[in-house]
Amino acid sequence: MICSRYNLTRGTHVQASVTASLLRFNVSCFQMTRNYLKNFLCFCSGVAGCCAKTTIAPLDRVKILLQAQSPHYKHLGVFSTLKAVPQKEGFLGLYKGNGAMMVRIFPYGAIQFMAFDNYKKLLSKQIGISGHIHRLVAGSMAGMTAVICTYPLDVVRARLAFQVTGFHRYTGIANAFHTIYLKEGGVRGFYRGLTPTLIGMAPYAGFSFFTFGTLKSLGLKHFPELLGRPSSDNPDVLILKPQVNLLCGGVAGAVAQTISYPLDVARRRMQLGSALPDSDKCVSLKKTLAYVYTEYGIKKGLYRGLSLNYIRCVPSQAVAFTTYEFMKQFLHLN
Repeated sequence: MICSRYNLTRGTHVQASVTASLLRFNVSCFQMTRNYLKNFLCFCSGVAGCCAKTTIAPLDRVKILLQAQSPHYKHLGVFSTLKAVPQKEGFLGLYKGNGAMMVRIFPYGAIQFMAFDNYKKLLSKQIGISGHIHRLVAGSMAGMTAVICTYPLDVVRARLAFQVTGFHRYTGIANAFHTIYLKEGGVRGFYRGLTPTLIGMAPYAGFSFFTFGTLKSLGLKHFPELLGRPSSDNPDVLILKPQVNLLCGGVAGAVAQTISYPLDVARRRMQLGSALPDSDKCVSLKKTLAYVYTEYGIKKGLYRGLSLNYIRCVPSQAVAFTTYEFMKQFLHLN
């Protein structure tokens, strides 16, 4: 009888142990699968970013030429430049610098969105910041993190995009890295213009996430039936409809661009450095902004090319935020 009870008790313990082991194994498999999906999401985000940037590469090149007042195109407007570049440099002239952009954009988006989620958790748990300020600060920090990690490639891309056929200083990405390193102070040369970039990125990324998050929360609070729907991964959570997501993302991009655009103009001029004939007047953020304002004014200087930036950036931000929200559902993160 005692042996029977002992065997029964022992069998129960063994069964419980096996069940616990299976549960741990299932949890481990789930976590591994989730981590794999997150890594796959980063890869897909990179591919999507590359495709999107290649599509708008001609607009990016024209923006750089107009912002930095290229002597070959400074008398032209947006559409005139789009027409003149293929005539002067051939069709592929519209895609100069796109190779460096592909190398940069692949990690940029993944770093920014992953950093945003991590900074939100950090600010909420460790510092106690929440609400609208929470999104603003986390967005700013995420944008600056992504910029610092990929900045040298942005400098190289800007230099290559500013070149005009027949006046080449660099023959490609590797040659640009080599030349900048040798002739512009080593590693420092790759971070020329970083200060205005970070100062500009803080309000751009901050207001981008802040505007989107605020519009999302206000929409779901005041018009839940009109603008919202239950999340597929958690019916208790209300999310925006896809078309509303696109609209909020586009508005967020437009607001952020308008606020930070003069700083973007200044950082482009500083990035181009010796490639500009007036580079000696663009050695610091304050001097660059003062020079552009004095020489060209607000509309033709500090905000030159802004309409083009709306065309290229607003749909890009709309798609980025919509994809971000969709993947949160797909990975059961709501």
